[in-house]
Amino acid sequence: MADAKAVQGRGISADERRVIFASSLGTVFEWYDFYLYGSLAAIISKQFFSGVNETAAFIFALLAFAAGFAVRPFGAIIFGRLGDLIGRKYTFLVTILIMGMSTAIVGMLPNYAQIGVAAPIILICLRLLQGLALGGEYGGAATYVAEHAPKGRRGFFTSWIQTTATLGLFLSLLVILACRTLLGKEFDEWGWRVPFLLSILLLIVSVYIRLQLNESPIFQRMKEQGKASKAPLTESFARWKNLKIVILILLGGTAGQAVVWYTGQFYALFFLLQTLKVEPQAANLLIAASLVIGTPFFVVFGSLSDRIGRKPIIMIGCVMAALTYFPIFKAMTHYANPDLEAAQLKSPVTVVAVPTTCSFQFNPVGTSTFVSSCDIAKSFLARNSVNYSNLPTLPGTVASVRIGEVVVESFEGAGLPKDEFKKRSDEFNKRAAAAIKAAGYPAKADMAKVDYVMITVLLTILVIYVTMVYGPIAAFLVELFPARIRYTSMSLPYHIGNGWFGGFLPTTAFAMVAATGDIYYGLWYPIVIAAATAIIGTFFLPETKDREIHHDADA
Repeated sequence: MADAKAVQGRGISADERRVIFASSLGTVFEWYDFYLYGSLAAIISKQFFSGVNETAAFIFALLAFAAGFAVRPFGAIIFGRLGDLIGRKYTFLVTILIMGMSTAIVGMLPNYAQIGVAAPIILICLRLLQGLALGGEYGGAATYVAEHAPKGRRGFFTSWIQTTATLGLFLSLLVILACRTLLGKEFDEWGWRVPFLLSILLLIVSVYIRLQLNESPIFQRMKEQGKASKAPLTESFARWKNLKIVILILLGGTAGQAVVWYTGQFYALFFLLQTLKVEPQAANLLIAASLVIGTPFFVVFGSLSDRIGRKPIIMIGCVMAALTYFPIFKAMTHYANPDLEAAQLKSPVTVVAVPTTCSFQFNPVGTSTFVSSCDIAKSFLARNSVNYSNLPTLPGTVASVRIGEVVVESFEGAGLPKDEFKKRSDEFNKRAAAAIKAAGYPAKADMAKVDYVMITVLLTILVIYVTMVYGPIAAFLVELFPARIRYTSMSLPYHIGNGWFGGFLPTTAFAMVAATGDIYYGLWYPIVIAAATAIIGTFFLPETKDREIHHDADA
């Protein structure tokens, strides 16, 4: 303990700074590549999924974003195994090459109008490659830095890796803002490709930096002593002693950490853009401001975890997020779009329909048409981000939309010729649009009424929750597993948590909102998972801050 305190008090050596800087900078660039897609989801939905209706196109774009997350656990298995067999350094050299090339190709890819359905298929394949690469990247970088860190400072050292995802997102937002400003309206047409093409330059820099690194001393020592694992997958997942820890850290650590992370950054951005209709440039600036203020707290909480432990900080972050998400997001509506909040209170909207005639508003491949009167009504409300409740009625009744005291009747589209359906649909949309406008529902946020200071405060609180759960997690994961199978064992629960629980959050939450009509209903997804993580982690996971992580190589 005295040695740990002495280490905590000294500075960082030149070699340690080089390890942290090189690992972190390369990872920043890799996250930049990955998150460009998420930041440009609205544009990509129009470029690559224009063959379906607007609502389905956006959900499909989110699903393509999520596809990269879906394969991250498989990347963790493939590259985690390689990292434990051949080394940390060479494995994450391969991952960054795959990531950089895949991102650059997106910038060159013809859109739907040019090559049809091949465009979204190729795009999704590239997203899958990105997800595989990212699945191998994080475990390698975190393990590499932790194995260079002195005991008593692993939380501090690895917290710099934790900043990289946020810094990558921040960098992507800055590049997008710069391109939007310089190119204006042309950005939506072709300028969106520029940030993707810049990945070629970032790839060259990243590869050069990583080639300067030496292999992890722990891995080198294990190799020299013949103690490296020859079957890391078997040792990690086929033996209950280790598999039990993998399952517990997934359910009691990374799942909650992931949903807090994606709610605080991505879902908050989607909420501002899609629900509150804040102008894209302003929304990106608000998110960027909160990231600038909040990002240093990754290092603060990582360093604090070296003193008081990893577990209490992560669990408290999950609990605080679960308890405050509803008031924070409702406050965002109040300060970002007060006209929308006022309209919801003054003129609540109700869809009166036969429940069995209402479909789930999701058809990404465009094979179905929503022609029931209920579907037509709900599709209009979803496109216009109007919060509504549902009221059942008698069978055979045509659905209607009640906006305060005004009733707008929908129509049954089944069996109508295409031209007649379009004519009736346009008429309904015109009547409904006039009604919601008369009731005070804004088509977009009035930027003159946006309270930028309060929105920044609220977004910063969300980012601080992220730093609490994310800052200590890398050290926590590294310390839970033995060195010979560390890369493999820690990568899988991390990427299942972040790739599946977190990566599917925007899509799942958006679909939950579309299904219920409640713009806040999607928040139940992260709240339930964060609360479950806090309970499981508190009672079943050990504290690890004082554990020795070198014993495989020294024994």
